[in-house]
Amino acid sequence: MLARIWWGAAALLCATSCVHATDWPQWLGPQRDGIWREKGLLDKFPEKGLAVRWRTPLGKGYAGPAVAEGKVYVMDWNRTLDKDGKPVPPSKETGIPGKERLICLDEKTGKAVWEYAYDTSYKLSYPNGPRITPVIEKDKVYCLGAMGHLFCLDTKTGKAIWTKDLTKEYQTKSPVWGYSAHPLISGDLLYTLVGGKDSAVVAFDKTTGKEVWKGLNAEEVGYAPPILMNAGGKTQLIIWLSETVNSLDPVTGKVHWTHKYPSDGKVNRPAVSIVMPRQVEEDKLFITTVYHGPLMLKLHQDAPAASVVWQVEGNMNKPPSGLSALMATPVYSKGHLYGVDMQGRLMCCDATDGKIKWNTFDPIVDEKVKAKAKAADKPIRAIDCGNAFLVQLGEGSETFLIFNDTGFVIQARLTAEKYEELGRFKLLEPTHDARGRTVVWSHPACANRHIYARNDTEIVSASMAQ
Repeated sequence: MLARIWWGAAALLCATSCVHATDWPQWLGPQRDGIWREKGLLDKFPEKGLAVRWRTPLGKGYAGPAVAEGKVYVMDWNRTLDKDGKPVPPSKETGIPGKERLICLDEKTGKAVWEYAYDTSYKLSYPNGPRITPVIEKDKVYCLGAMGHLFCLDTKTGKAIWTKDLTKEYQTKSPVWGYSAHPLISGDLLYTLVGGKDSAVVAFDKTTGKEVWKGLNAEEVGYAPPILMNAGGKTQLIIWLSETVNSLDPVTGKVHWTHKYPSDGKVNRPAVSIVMPRQVEEDKLFITTVYHGPLMLKLHQDAPAASVVWQVEGNMNKPPSGLSALMATPVYSKGHLYGVDMQGRLMCCDATDGKIKWNTFDPIVDEKVKAKAKAADKPIRAIDCGNAFLVQLGEGSETFLIFNDTGFVIQARLTAEKYEELGRFKLLEPTHDARGRTVVWSHPACANRHIYARNDTEIVSASMAQ
């Protein structure tokens, strides 16, 4: 089987890139980089906002949708109710009873085509549904639930081709905040974080679900999606765990190098290795966490190894400065990185040295908050776990869509000099109570000149077509 695996530059686009060019078949889109490459998109939002094509009821979840071949796929979770319609009390042993579900919708109408559901009791922090965007490749869709249910379904019928319970098979348990690292498909393999002895990461045959190889150990596997990158003359599988950043041979699982992070080995736990590592130019790798700060590594051409370009360290007692992101993966463009820190500030940093060029609360806060601060003649205060997802409107473009956690979509121009808002409108109501605020923490999909976004009650499709 290994002889059939193909690598090289095409592998970095992932096998899902063979679907229709306007689709969004996985986390962060066709090339897993958060860039919307379609033409014919609106240059400016209409005064009343984007036209909503359809709204479809949905259960709870943080999982973003995926779009492929005229279908929309999204996961949700519904708590089990008793005969009187009241939530069944949680069990100390198994947690909160409910059902996880993958639902397939018609892309044009939002009507259900099929669904696949299974019993899942949640025993984790923030028990508000699955976290992971489905991955679609040709006639198969792959999903990973919050408690470790990994499965492959037929896209036409919704019937299971293979299923696995990772926690049982690898004698481990779900991470504190649930399985959240979006699986990666390349060639014949599906890569995902698992946990357990010598199985922090496992490569499965995508057709059969059989284990091909496993590797690495970690006290906590964390939540960061794996990536592939070409550097050092090799295609490298990058796995960021709670204590280390690792490079593996994607075919065999052999470890090329391991870099300790944080450098003193003292991890603030529960660990928040969440955002996806970002390749910067051809040979650099950007990692960031709110606890231990941003890190830029260089992968050398003369050997498969890594060295520090720059780093801003910190811990719980001395929080790091710089672009220390919590949840949303930063974007790299034209020598700069853009991302949101735990206080809710969108910031721009120079990728060469990590120095902050500017920061602003504007994309996260609403007009009421601004007015209140102005009336009190005080600056805007930090927003606990403020979050926003960035989608770049074309490769190298300075125009972005920003999906903030209060349900607004913002069109903005981001440059090394400033943040310039071009327009905003409210697409969804925030429905999830988190740390004293009501939020939407779900990444959208952008396909077929439409935005697809969800909260805990519905999924919507809004047109961005000219």
